[in-house]
Order: sequence, then C-alpha cells, then structure tokens
Amino acid sequence: MATNKVMIRVDVTSDTICPWCFIGKKHLEQAIANTTDKYSVEVRWHPFFLNPDAPVEGVNKMEHYKAKFGAGRMQMILDRVGGAFAQLGYKYSMGGKTGSTLDSHRLIEFAGRQSLAKQNALVEELFLNFFTQEKYIGDREVLVAAADKVGVDGARAFLEDPQAGLKEVLTSERQFHRGVSGVPHFVIDGRYQISGAQPPEAFLKAFDAAAESQQAAAAAAPTGACTRDGCQ
Repeated sequence: MATNKVMIRVDVTSDTICPWCFIGKKHLEQAIANTTDKYSVEVRWHPFFLNPDAPVEGVNKMEHYKAKFGAGRMQMILDRVGGAFAQLGYKYSMGGKTGSTLDSHRLIEFAGRQSLAKQNALVEELFLNFFTQEKYIGDREVLVAAADKVGVDGARAFLEDPQAGLKEVLTSERQFHRGVSGVPHFVIDGRYQISGAQPPEAFLKAFDAAAESQQAAAAAAPTGACTRDGCQ
C-alpha cells in the first residue's frame, strides 16, 4: 500500500554510560510517537567514548564519580539526573560498576547488522541495565543476556572475538565524533543537529524542517528526469 509518510533518518551519537543519552532517547521516542501519521523515522546509533581509557574490569561507580567530580558536585548531578529519570517513570541508581564501554558499542553495531529495531531495543536494554538495575555493561554475561532478551542472535560468539566489530566501531566513532564535544548528539536527515537531551518539541521542529527540505528538493527537481530518489 502506498504511503505519503516522509522518511526521516536520525543518527544518534551516544555512550552507554551517559544518563542524558537515555533521557534524550526517550524524548526522541516521544516525538516519533507524536508524528507517526506524518513521518517514518529511522534511528541509527553510533558510538562515543566518554572515558576511552576506562578499565575493562570496571570500578565502583559511586567512588569513581565522587573522585572525578567531588562529593558536592556529584550530589548535584545525582539530584538533577534522578529528577529527569523520575519524570520519565524510572528510578536512577548509582550502584554497581562503571568501566569500558567498547564491548557494549561492538554489540550495538552487531545488532544493527540484524535490524535497526534490534539495535534500538538493545540500546534501551543496556541503558536500563546500567542506570536502573546496577548491572555492569562491560560484563560479557550481562551483554549476552541483554542481547538474548531483545532477540540479537549470536552475541556470545561475536563478543568472544575481540576483533569482531572493532574496526566498524572505531571508524564510526571517528566519523560521528567530528564536531561533537558531548552526547547525546542527534543529526536529523544529515543536516539538522540537536545537542543534548532536548525536549520532544525540539525533535518535532527538526522533523518538520527535514520534511520541508525534502519537499523543496523534490519540487526543484527537473520534470522528466531521474534522480537518486526515482524518476519523474
């Protein structure tokens, strides 16, 4: 059946230990849910390393952030992030460990090969594991369990090969890191950028702008000619 929906691509650069990336994801999803009659939105996830030198074995999350930010600033961060999570219906926790996110990004890249729906579901599950369930997402068993839960096939065998997906992750990180100083960072249709966990209204405006640009480009295309989008 033909559809008049506009296809919009969203490229998200994030790290799996960034709480605002989870909040930004939920805001993006609210915008998508509010525009399903107009737009078909394709979301792809790309890696960012907030702490590229983090240990694989992980360290106590609370002690790490207390040492990094100081007790006073850490409490301010906890209050702000905790409040944002509560507004979305989640309880934010600082328990458990934090560490290297490389394997989580390798797994997200692998999930994307199977489908973008599986990739998005895996990102969601890893965020929930880390922020609400006090699980360490650098742990292979945690990663495999998350993959199994959302239907990603072959996760254990993939993760057992340390080179699997490594080149793809590092290449993507370099490509989408350009000009990005913090995450989450969203690129709408390759041209409109949103930095930080902006409210759903910011995404709605970007969707509308992207749709208008697509329509303007289509109107400007010569009649009786072919473009990459088809022939007229």
